[in-house]
Amino acid sequence: MKKNILFVVNPISGDLDKSDLIEAVSEFAAINHFDLEVYETTGKSDLKEIQSVYNQYQPERIVVAGGDGTIKMVAEAMEEHDVIIGILPAGSANGLSVDLNLPSTIEENLKIAFLHHYIEMDMICINGKKSIHLSDLGLNANLVKNYEESDVRGFWGYALQAFTTLTDVNEPFVATITANKETVKHVARMIVIANSQKYGTGVTINPNGAMNDGKFELIILKSLDLFLIGKIVTGNMPIDSEDVVIISTEKAIIETDYPVNFQIDGEYCGAQTSLEIHILHKQMKIAIP
Repeated sequence: MKKNILFVVNPISGDLDKSDLIEAVSEFAAINHFDLEVYETTGKSDLKEIQSVYNQYQPERIVVAGGDGTIKMVAEAMEEHDVIIGILPAGSANGLSVDLNLPSTIEENLKIAFLHHYIEMDMICINGKKSIHLSDLGLNANLVKNYEESDVRGFWGYALQAFTTLTDVNEPFVATITANKETVKHVARMIVIANSQKYGTGVTINPNGAMNDGKFELIILKSLDLFLIGKIVTGNMPIDSEDVVIISTEKAIIETDYPVNFQIDGEYCGAQTSLEIHILHKQMKIAIP
């Protein structure tokens, strides 16, 4: 009996032409006797379209070619269904594929996406929105907002370029954080809400994170001076530093003393004064090496 596979491709993600990729996927499917259905996202009601294609073909896997945004959209579409998601990294923000240690060649990724086993991965819900990777309040979100129009991707890449903006950065904010049955206050430049360990640039921000442990981490960066930024940029995150506090929890509330810029998985989400966060344990199945 043939197995159905749905291939969801974002034709414009990462500004790459996807025709070779679609060809490679079709070939791989044919050789391995899969029935392949290709769906190209349009940016209009994709979520509903994917649900109806799924209902029509009942695929056992959905292979996604795109970045974190496309993966997240497919995961949300499949929330009620038991289906494995395979990833072919092809977006501008591929943080999740970096975290899963996916290989760099398309051949290897095809095998993993179509054939390999999977983990059941957590997602984080923040004010009702889903996050699969890293979200943050403060400095990085300012940069995401400023640079959403630019071609530069990867936080620290542009953090360095934007160093001039760091000099006129907003006042630090005061965050009141309730988690694990206690409330603490911190003066912060940035708070990262992390399900995983690394930014898409490969920088480890959350060394103890695991994507399937039923917990997320709040990484509170108190004073981001040049020295500390340098350490983080080079991947030497000084976790024992007094400037970094990490809280591991299943749910939290963060309140700030003034509206602070906020981003989820590389997408700017406006300035916020209150975030309600909880873990969605084992929310999606992701194929891994």
